[in-house]
Amino acid sequence: MPKLYEYFGIIVMFYANEHEPVHVHGKCQGREMRAEITLLNGLVSEIRYKEVAGRLPLESTELRYFDEVVTARADEIVQKWIDFFVLHKSIKPERITRRLK
Repeated sequence: MPKLYEYFGIIVMFYANEHEPVHVHGKCQGREMRAEITLLNGLVSEIRYKEVAGRLPLESTELRYFDEVVTARADEIVQKWIDFFVLHKSIKPERITRRLK
């Protein structure tokens, strides 16, 4: 379970057995949602947030923080996806302590 970021209590991570489309999970105190990143010609074109079956969704403030980090780091997330799932590199987590917006 590679952890990518910690941002104001939100843990942004991949599960080790993920599948396409490129996506990350945002977790906070047992609640969880996922952000699917759509690419068009190699560029991020859309980010969709979805609930995870069997988990309570993030609360509104948590979802806002999740959106902030995913939106600000979408290109980096895609590169980390390639590094981890395609190139089998390890991922170093980052703790972000300042607001990204």
